Amino acid sequence: MKASENRTQPKVRFGIVGTNFIVDKVLEGARLDSRFEPVAIYSRTQEQADYFAAKHNIPHTFTSLEEMAASPLIDAVYIASPNSLHAEQSILCMEHGKHVLCEKPFASNAKEVKRMIDTSLKNNVTLMEAMKPTLTPNFLSIQKHLQEIGTIRRYFSCYCQYSSRYDKLKEGEVMNAFKPELSNGAVMDLGVYTIYPMVILFGKPKNISASGLKLSTGVDAQGAVNFEYEGMNATVLYSKIADSTLFTEIQGEEATIVADRMNTISRVTVKHRRGGEVLISSPNVMHEYYYEVAEFIDLIEQGKRESEINSHENSLITIEIVDEIRKQIGIKYPADNV
Repeated sequence: MKASENRTQPKVRFGIVGTNFIVDKVLEGARLDSRFEPVAIYSRTQEQADYFAAKHNIPHTFTSLEEMAASPLIDAVYIASPNSLHAEQSILCMEHGKHVLCEKPFASNAKEVKRMIDTSLKNNVTLMEAMKPTLTPNFLSIQKHLQEIGTIRRYFSCYCQYSSRYDKLKEGEVMNAFKPELSNGAVMDLGVYTIYPMVILFGKPKNISASGLKLSTGVDAQGAVNFEYEGMNATVLYSKIADSTLFTEIQGEEATIVADRMNTISRVTVKHRRGGEVLISSPNVMHEYYYEVAEFIDLIEQGKRESEINSHENSLITIEIVDEIRKQIGIKYPADNV
């Protein structure tokens, strides 16, 4: 998909929930689609709303999400607030007839995701999880070439990235990334990047076996999970307390697909068992956050309520897997009791 010069009208007017660094990146990619128009920003404080609005040339600010959700100024909302707020805020906006693009992980647990999906259907609005890598050309290339590698026997993916916030934790300061009341931790932050693509490619696993390390705050620091599928196995590793240089592999009897970091797929090759390696990734990839916004706007324009790739079903299966992983490791959130 390319940014199109013909995409001039109509604009989809977005309200933005969140003012963190991810929003900076999303706005950078989203502006490459001429249909995208950020018109409002919500923050809990007027000072932060004004700062962010000036930084990104956004004309309107709100300190009441209810008011922004009800505003005729916007058609859709991009939500990048703490995980624990995703469901509540998404539902509020959808009940006011707004389409919602919500950051990953979709919500705290499967119960919340089901409520979000029900609200989307009831109000006839588009709802999509902003899982960015699965909508990029390089992930689509992986899907396209799966049939070339023979009978698939294993999926392996790893996302381990040492967090600077962990240093703060060791010094006695608990940052948001390690707070259970915000539904945070390693599997929610990083693990989903390894699990969601697996679900798209292979569906729901038959069995799950998880182990991990739990921090003093009550969230997980890292995890290792084995999945059983018919005729194949899958393993994912994720961590916020160590780095890794391991690639993602999809191992077939005839060849193996190898991809670099699954959260941002830059290079993908097919390595054949009898020799030879073929590069299948695209050299002309747009900004990494462009594709999720373009997909979301496409859905709105086409009157579709969900993406075929980042579908409601795939998002629900993924969070159900995460719920089971947390259960096996012993990670509980306050949201689980609501």
